[in-house]
Amino acid sequence: MHPWLLVSGDFTPLGGMDRANHAFARHLAGRSSTEVHVVAHRISPDLMSSPRVFAHQVPRPLGWHVAGAPLLAAIGRWWAGRLRSRRVRVLVNGGNCAAGGTNWVHYLHAAYTPAAAGHAGRRMKSALAHHHHVAGERAALQEARIVICNSRRTKQDVVERIGIAEERVHVVYYGSDSVHFASVGDSQRRAAKEALGFPLDRPLIGFVGTLGDRRKAFDTLFDAWTILCQRRDWDADLVVVGTGAEQPMWQARARAAAVGERMRFLGFRADVPQIMAAFDALVHPARYEAYGLSVHEALCRGIPAIVSASAGVAEMYPAVLTDLLIRDPDDARELTERLEMWRRDVERFRDLIAPFSASLHSHTWDMMAGQIVQYMERVA
Repeated sequence: MHPWLLVSGDFTPLGGMDRANHAFARHLAGRSSTEVHVVAHRISPDLMSSPRVFAHQVPRPLGWHVAGAPLLAAIGRWWAGRLRSRRVRVLVNGGNCAAGGTNWVHYLHAAYTPAAAGHAGRRMKSALAHHHHVAGERAALQEARIVICNSRRTKQDVVERIGIAEERVHVVYYGSDSVHFASVGDSQRRAAKEALGFPLDRPLIGFVGTLGDRRKAFDTLFDAWTILCQRRDWDADLVVVGTGAEQPMWQARARAAAVGERMRFLGFRADVPQIMAAFDALVHPARYEAYGLSVHEALCRGIPAIVSASAGVAEMYPAVLTDLLIRDPDDARELTERLEMWRRDVERFRDLIAPFSASLHSHTWDMMAGQIVQYMERVA
């Protein structure tokens, strides 16, 4: 049977595209007589121990992505060449490796230019890195036989910004983990709040995302939160899960604005499913989001998620939940109004989420992986 070659930065269940890549590799490893070659910087222990997985770990010198990326691409291309005579099925991500085959796009650099904060050197470094990423993904996508996108929004960006023929681009939505992201009941929510040290009688709103630039629009949420906390009747607390270069600055600004007690920063956490269990709502006002897996997972837990209407995951929202969609991620006043709307009707929104949550649960990671396999086999 033909082998498979998967090339990406990380194959771990810790979040974002890494979780999706990990789920796809696990699906292949569970198929009988399938030989799966994984080229990556980090590979989870469960994949490493699988008898069908051949792990080819690539170092990141000094922990630098900029030094590890060329090595990843070169080793990925080398294995693609070595396995080509055996009719290998190749899957890469974006611009990480121009090896033909199938390109699974989780994030398109050409669709968004990040606005890095800080000194001039940091801004220049960010601009150079962005230029490099755009050039790399353009070359890799043009070489791919087919392109898999995680949303219709991403497909449109690939077609319009990279110039890939529409018939070569297909949409496969992310799957769901019904075990780790099962729906949360009242008793479980109370226990999760207690474990984190939050009051049981106050709603808890979560933000999950990196704080390295302004793509996730935490600045908009910060401004909305300071407005809300000036009101006597606003009784919710905010918990921020994620880290990045701007985290210390936001913590300092929270203290200066006297909202430090209402906005807790947890930094990077590997136990996001458990933390999400404490949320009464999630807010995600991203300026660019190819999909939005944290939103998807919150919805699976039965948690209303206020998200940008332009995010890929928003395509999935039924009409009854359009009040949770943010039209302008730069408008703190609009976000303030949507948060107030949710707070006035907490139970109604929780009830409206329930059937949507069940629908998301019905599309598993294995079903997602099976759809990708079908597309890959069709053009092999």
